[in-house]
Amino acid sequence: MLTRRGFIESLFGSIALTPSLSHFCKLNSELLRQSSIDRVELVKRHNPRATKLDPLSPFSIGNGEFAFTADITGLQTFPDEYENAMPLCTLSQWGWHTSPKPDELNNKTLRLKQYETHGRKVGYHTSSEGQPELFNWLRENPHRLHLGRIGLCLFDNAISRIKFDAVSNIEQRLDIWRGVLLSKFELNGRPVSVTTAVHPEIDLLAVNIESPLLKSGLAVSFAFPYGSPAMNAASWSEPTKHQTSLTRVGRNSVILVRSLDKDAYSIAIDWDGNVVFRQAGTHTFILKSATDTLKFIVGFFNDRRPDSLPGFQATVTASDKHWRRFWNSGGVVELAGSNDHRANELERRIVLSQYLTAIQCAGSLPPQETGLTVNSWYGKFHLEMHWWHAAHFALWNRLPLFEKSLAWYETILPKAKQLASSQGYDGVRWPKMVGPEGDDSPSPIGPLLIWQQPHPIFYAELCYQSQPRRETLVRYRDIVFESARFMASFAYFDTETKRFWLGPPVIPAQENHPPQETWNPTFELAYWSYALKVAQRWRERLGLKRSADWDQVISKLSPLPVRDGVYLAHENCPQTFTERNRDHPSMLGAMSFLPGDGVDVETMRRTLNKTLKEWRWDETWGWDYPLVAMTAARLGEGKLAIDALLMSTEKNRYLPNGHNWQRANLPCYLPGNGGLLYAVAMMAGGWRGAPNEAPGFPADGTWHVRTEGLRSKELVT
Repeated sequence: MLTRRGFIESLFGSIALTPSLSHFCKLNSELLRQSSIDRVELVKRHNPRATKLDPLSPFSIGNGEFAFTADITGLQTFPDEYENAMPLCTLSQWGWHTSPKPDELNNKTLRLKQYETHGRKVGYHTSSEGQPELFNWLRENPHRLHLGRIGLCLFDNAISRIKFDAVSNIEQRLDIWRGVLLSKFELNGRPVSVTTAVHPEIDLLAVNIESPLLKSGLAVSFAFPYGSPAMNAASWSEPTKHQTSLTRVGRNSVILVRSLDKDAYSIAIDWDGNVVFRQAGTHTFILKSATDTLKFIVGFFNDRRPDSLPGFQATVTASDKHWRRFWNSGGVVELAGSNDHRANELERRIVLSQYLTAIQCAGSLPPQETGLTVNSWYGKFHLEMHWWHAAHFALWNRLPLFEKSLAWYETILPKAKQLASSQGYDGVRWPKMVGPEGDDSPSPIGPLLIWQQPHPIFYAELCYQSQPRRETLVRYRDIVFESARFMASFAYFDTETKRFWLGPPVIPAQENHPPQETWNPTFELAYWSYALKVAQRWRERLGLKRSADWDQVISKLSPLPVRDGVYLAHENCPQTFTERNRDHPSMLGAMSFLPGDGVDVETMRRTLNKTLKEWRWDETWGWDYPLVAMTAARLGEGKLAIDALLMSTEKNRYLPNGHNWQRANLPCYLPGNGGLLYAVAMMAGGWRGAPNEAPGFPADGTWHVRTEGLRSKELVT
């Protein structure tokens, strides 16, 4: 389990971020007084609603460290109905489980596959051949853990499940302005009302149930699973592998301790009034009220429980205050009054993406691609995706929500430095697919990716442009300089061509390229140039001399590869628009959130048009659409930018709950939401030197774009 440093830090981070948030709110106070956009109306018109069970669109509430995903009852009453679509999970940043390592693997070390690298061999853990058990165990561990299922049940000396066909007249609304889930329905013709909220500073769920059925059998069950690397993060069929112990029983509260192999956490349940708490199974407990109201809170902790916990009303009040502050500060974009029928849908995606990334991508760790909703890749996070999840917070004037996860990079610096050194490079090589401990997971692809290496430099520059102070430079200097040292040493100087190469071996952002046949990918070349230039500026800001080695790479880096008047995926890929025209159209990234180092504008315009015409859009990913939109915006092609954001494809589908669906085992994809927010901030708010207001929208007057509080014009080069 990942140890946290106190409950307030679970919301605001560990490096004086609470003052930052306070400062952030003060910066926006003048904006609020002058606000011309009705933020309440804007947000509330996009509150998600449900009148029937949609297994792909349960609603989540959370605080960035903890999230609870509920069905139409406001709890997790019908898990089976959602299991094969969007499982109902209770997940946290700290809640992880590691399966015991089989005895036969204890003394084994993963063998590396050797790759020819400009006259020397470099090993990467990319092959499971002859070692599948160890390879897969390392990939699957640790995995994020479902902390417990909380749902309605019927209880009369024994638990029985409620049948869904007994439920009718469903009216559910997620009030994202307040962070409160309101669920009403009838059970066997009798009314039931459930109000659910998560505390903004503690990993705590508060519930209020009102129904005459509470006096005649309706109860709440708490069930706890063993860990699993599966999408639902739970195994319900192995009761002997874990323990659930009652350690304290009070008049109106209990504490449970959970033990799973070497991992442990605790649950505190407090309630009001005349309520009975009983154990109903090895890992199952119930709360039963003697009246028609049942109020309780459930707190999840991997360290000491506080001496006192807020009750239901205090939690709802805290949630209300937190979310009102969130929506009333930071940036806002309104599209009402536009003459394009797609405007309301884009506005809905913008609003819901802000909510989802705040509860899923604003914690103390980089988020996994499915956030705290369900597990993807065993709950581990992908560092090349961190940008797409969270960089937008800076542009929307919510930098503290981004900075909370940046401190984690400092904790893994030693491991990242060791990884680079083991391969013969300087500086730090950031891993790709990791858990909180920072160990790179074996994968046929991940260890050979490089486009996550410049990300921390980009993040640090966003922080500095937002807070141009020496304290910012000091805080992130090691991350910036060590990243740059690796990047400079990774670039290979070819004596025949008299230029620096990236690869081989390398796998670019577009992952369908063989590593030994790939060199000088367009996007990575532009990112290398941009990030090394930024790193040099950091040296100058700190009063240090420029690095001669970095300047050598900057001045002699290979040019962006062009063929037939368009940019290629990489220098050895003439088949970019035929055999390789699927997955990410990454060559467009050279002029997207990046300013276009080495880019010829007209060549990129031709590349954009060819990509829109010839790419296989059914084989893309959710962040490809905002990527294309940013390129189009930079080129002054506002109509193409909007068309890209709203392209009608399966991978650009946004569910009623706001999630970006990708496929059956990836039912939500937060890089799509975060990328959308970054692109919209640029399109609506502009960037430094942008030619006009809302430069990424069509200039023909069809779109009515109103903004407040965006910082993209200050932060985006």
